[in-house]
Amino acid sequence: MSLIVQPINCTLKSDPKAKSSTDAMIGVLAGEMKKFSAEIAPTIRIAAHNVLPGVTSDEGPGDGWPAIRTAILAADILVFGTPIWMGQPSSVAKRVLERMDAFLDETDEAGRMPSYSKIAVCAVVGNEDGAHNVCAQVFQALNDVGWTIPPVGGCYWVGEAMGDTDFQDLKAMPRMVTKTAKMVAANASHLAALLKDNPFPG
Repeated sequence: MSLIVQPINCTLKSDPKAKSSTDAMIGVLAGEMKKFSAEIAPTIRIAAHNVLPGVTSDEGPGDGWPAIRTAILAADILVFGTPIWMGQPSSVAKRVLERMDAFLDETDEAGRMPSYSKIAVCAVVGNEDGAHNVCAQVFQALNDVGWTIPPVGGCYWVGEAMGDTDFQDLKAMPRMVTKTAKMVAANASHLAALLKDNPFPG
């Protein structure tokens, strides 16, 4: 059985047709994960959905999170894509993390959150410093709510500070991005397969 990968894009652009450098980075990781026979689900652009503020899994009528939550938890690997804004994950990314706080109270009989034995990796882009800080914030939050982070769990690109060239505009893929994406995909796929066959006991 192949692994299922669910990418989410936490860009601030709500129009699904709007070009996004975060989508481009997600595409790099997805391409490498396909080499491990992974099935890549369509990317969910969070801002295109009405994800209400809150810390439960369903905040009531009109909340777009329950369906997104179902798709995320149906996968073996979550690719968490976010741009860098003011040196931090986007506000959309933070909302996703806040909604996952509900996992803390949704444990099974063995005390395992619904995200247990599932892998999460980061795809980060920006025209300012902060990629390491963004990965650190996202990984800490994801780990708090049960996700497993593999070695070399983040792939990022940071352009010239205050520059006007975006990742999606590059004519050629930077060598280190390609190298890192290969490691992220290999480590995430390996660990996901191990945990799928032998999940955490709780």
